[in-house]
Amino acid sequence: MSLSAPPAFTLADFDFELPEALIAQHPAPERSASRLLDGRALPATDRIFRELPELLQPGDLLVFNNTRVIKARLYGAKASGGAVEALVERVLPGTQEVWAHMRASKSPKPGATVRFADAFDAEVLGRCGPDNGLFHLRLDGNPFDLLEQHGHVPLPPYITHADEEDDVRRYQTVFAKEPGAVAAPTAALHFDEALLARMRERGIATAEVTLHVGAGTFQPVRTENLAEHKMHSEWFEVPQATADAICATKAAGGRIVAVGTTTLRALESAALHVPHASPDDIVQVGSRDTDIFITPGFDFKVVDVLITNFHLPKSTLMMLVSALAGYEHIRTLYAHAIDQRYRFFSYGDAMLIQRA
Repeated sequence: MSLSAPPAFTLADFDFELPEALIAQHPAPERSASRLLDGRALPATDRIFRELPELLQPGDLLVFNNTRVIKARLYGAKASGGAVEALVERVLPGTQEVWAHMRASKSPKPGATVRFADAFDAEVLGRCGPDNGLFHLRLDGNPFDLLEQHGHVPLPPYITHADEEDDVRRYQTVFAKEPGAVAAPTAALHFDEALLARMRERGIATAEVTLHVGAGTFQPVRTENLAEHKMHSEWFEVPQATADAICATKAAGGRIVAVGTTTLRALESAALHVPHASPDDIVQVGSRDTDIFITPGFDFKVVDVLITNFHLPKSTLMMLVSALAGYEHIRTLYAHAIDQRYRFFSYGDAMLIQRA
């Protein structure tokens, strides 16, 4: 569902100058040793991520995205010759079929065969996805097994090194369990087991959703008029236990703290389908696709507080955080982060913001 921004905002409003040196190429040595900008109020406060439990309240509910990043990048060659690079966007449940982005000197036609990693074949079934921008492939084995054995970690386009053994571990959350993402829910990368234990000791409950992050999360918005932007679609699921925990937390006066924009997108998407929200009926349980586009003016139903990394200029995620905390508030926080040399994007630092 696409919710357009007020006409006052255009794409240029979400641009900013970012020194290239601030784009993190590797994670901090320890997950919870990243910096955390406490931006709930101004002036913002510079902290370390492991201080987070003291910034939340007993009775808050911390909601994580438990998606697991798959080794979605493949290298191969067409049977007719010519190199191919593929990025699997989606594995179709219960099949050997996938949707994938493909780069080749000449696009393979339906019926063509691509040999990946000199180890397995994929038959091209045709084009698919939004605007037929993806390729529908049938692999000759279980897609998850083949990707795990022969694929590469799908590091974001702004990370310049090839995937290494450390990326297998660090571009994955410590609680990842549902395979299907081609990008990590990066705000959750800062959590380690010790920090999660301290959350529990402080009386902060946790719950999970699943949203399989797609490659579209890195695509810039290209239309100056935000209402013309076509949002990418992602699959998500909200389990009954999480819906129950949200209702109980709200009823007790606690806050819903989303860990990352993907968690927020799943929760607010699930709330869009509830016509008359009552304390016992806030989010809709189940799974579906979402193409929710959150821009300033959006009416948040679920999330009160957000933990998030620093996002790309002109991205839909810049619009999302501006919608939650306020446009001028976010501009001030980003100026502070750049001035104080915070590390940006997937392997970078985090900030804590709340609904304006």
